[in-house]
Amino acid sequence: MRSMRSAENSIPDPRLSKQRFDALHRWLEENVLKYNHPSFIADDPISVPHRFSKLQDIEIAGFFAAIMAWGQRKTIVRKANELMSLMDDSPYDFIMHHAELDRKRLTSFKHRTLQPDDILYLVEVLQQYYSKYTSLEQAFADHITTEDADVYKGLTGFYTMVFDQPYILERTRKHIATPERKSSCKRLNMYLRWMVRSDSNGVDFGLWKKISPSQLIVPLDLHVGNVARRLELLNRPVNDWQAAKELTLQLKQFDAADPVKYDFALFGTGINP
Repeated sequence: MRSMRSAENSIPDPRLSKQRFDALHRWLEENVLKYNHPSFIADDPISVPHRFSKLQDIEIAGFFAAIMAWGQRKTIVRKANELMSLMDDSPYDFIMHHAELDRKRLTSFKHRTLQPDDILYLVEVLQQYYSKYTSLEQAFADHITTEDADVYKGLTGFYTMVFDQPYILERTRKHIATPERKSSCKRLNMYLRWMVRSDSNGVDFGLWKKISPSQLIVPLDLHVGNVARRLELLNRPVNDWQAAKELTLQLKQFDAADPVKYDFALFGTGINP
């Protein structure tokens, strides 16, 4: 079997089950250490909420950075920071106190298929939400119990909240995923990883305590899926909700309490082959 020490970025060759397990575990842990590091932050969308210290600012900046997270990371970070600038780099204050003239500023913003109307709709939803709650955590956590194996109900509950409005902008639905539509919910699962996971490395925030890290689902994208299949951790050929659950269950073999930490290893290797 290929030595992980002699080829740091190589993927272990899965053969005999015991050897395979040990090699995978060693490789996963080594690459979590490599990528779950403050140096990871600058080039990743998580850098956007890291600019802030107030809970609500982190939540809002993280939410917009997460739902914009498709395409090149440099572009995502640049566009998310542009949006924060349009919100005067005080997203919570903007959400709660903006006037019509402030809203007009947002009509200049778009990112790929995310259009000004989508942003304005989500700003309105968040304003209504924060007028009742102090943290966006409730929008997910109120739908999850300790008996739930994962965040399925939290994601569906959040989706319902976003679109349980007197006026619904239908086109915005494609930017807020739900597992009920079989989506892998990559962007929202990434957002939950940011908010829920907690360790001493300073990348994820660990601000939300009502959801357990053991309930999180791996943010399954093209990079993570490709590496997971090469490792034979994922058999399902499409990146949907079922595949995200399959991969998460496999990763729980190595750390049942915090399986999503291995997102660092899979994603980091995927973008740094």
